[in-house]
Amino acid sequence: MDKEKVLFVCIHNSARSQMAEAFLKQIGGDRFEPESAGMEPGILNSIVVESMKEIGIDISRNKTKDVFEFYKQGKMFSYVITVCDEASAERCPIFPGMANQLHWSFTDPSGFKGTSEEKLAQTRTVRDAIKKKIEEFISSH
Repeated sequence: MDKEKVLFVCIHNSARSQMAEAFLKQIGGDRFEPESAGMEPGILNSIVVESMKEIGIDISRNKTKDVFEFYKQGKMFSYVITVCDEASAERCPIFPGMANQLHWSFTDPSGFKGTSEEKLAQTRTVRDAIKKKIEEFISSH
């Protein structure tokens, strides 16, 4: 059976889309082939890396990727899921081509304020919300 290809997209591919890709790979990798990309690829968020490491998922070697490179390569996906927050929704990309497009709104960890521990606590909340959404997605497909 062919795996369904899923693309998670956010602005920088540095946090939310990386977490979503990692969770779908870990929880649903037998049925789904996840990837992630961004409109303006940035640098992997170190607090996100730390929060994922806490639960046994190492994304420290991941690279940020450009959604337009996937488009130029002619990649096709069964699902394209944007994970931008509502404030960034107008900048959240639409991936061209035939796909089921979904939008899941998550707060961007790069905007968190406070001490490192406070930022990590807020990032854990986003991480756990993304994991829950991935579990719901898997159970409904």
